[in-house]
Amino acid sequence: MATHVITGAGSGIGAAVARRLHARGDELVLHVRDAGRAKELAAEFPGARTLVGDLADPDRLSWAFSHQTLPERVDSLLHIAGVVDLGPVGELTPKSWHHQLNVNLVAPAELTRHFLPQLRVSKGHVVFVNSGAGLAAHAEWGAYAASKHGLKALADSLRHEEHGNGVRVTSVYPGRTASPMQAKVHQQEGKEYDPERWIDPESVATTIVMALDLPRDAEVNDLTVRPGR
Repeated sequence: MATHVITGAGSGIGAAVARRLHARGDELVLHVRDAGRAKELAAEFPGARTLVGDLADPDRLSWAFSHQTLPERVDSLLHIAGVVDLGPVGELTPKSWHHQLNVNLVAPAELTRHFLPQLRVSKGHVVFVNSGAGLAAHAEWGAYAASKHGLKALADSLRHEEHGNGVRVTSVYPGRTASPMQAKVHQQEGKEYDPERWIDPESVATTIVMALDLPRDAEVNDLTVRPGR
């Protein structure tokens, strides 16, 4: 029975992955931003543990974790949480830049640092749910794309550093996926949101679980998932 630390399990792709792993009896450690959210997810996933810390304030994650019990064993660390705030470079404020870079890039690096000792022992797996914006940047996606391009660099560097320790690293690049984040993107773009046009989060979850379950003689480095409709 594997133990998975998951961010972003409250909705979208993260919730789909958490449901899959919970249903098959794996141990879940769900990272949440506050105690209220921890209570909600503990009720949704009976038996799961929660770990509280605000990804928007990565400087304080170490302090937050020092007041909680971290899992002794970690077989996978799944970075699925993310935020987006569109806008032209000429108008985005430092606050918007910092928020997206903190949640999407700096916090995953900090979480990885905390759990690397356990991952090395278990020869575990780190999965970064990136974005198509992590491969190509378009108008008004500058800050978000910068955070996701940085996340790709983080994953690539980590893969080279930890290969000798048996730690596998996978980046997943979903296209537009039907989720609360996508609804927000459409609102910011001034477009009507039709979830039927986009990838079902369950389909992305299938690719993530496939990467986790791959035999030890192989490693998926990068997975690109695009809408099939």
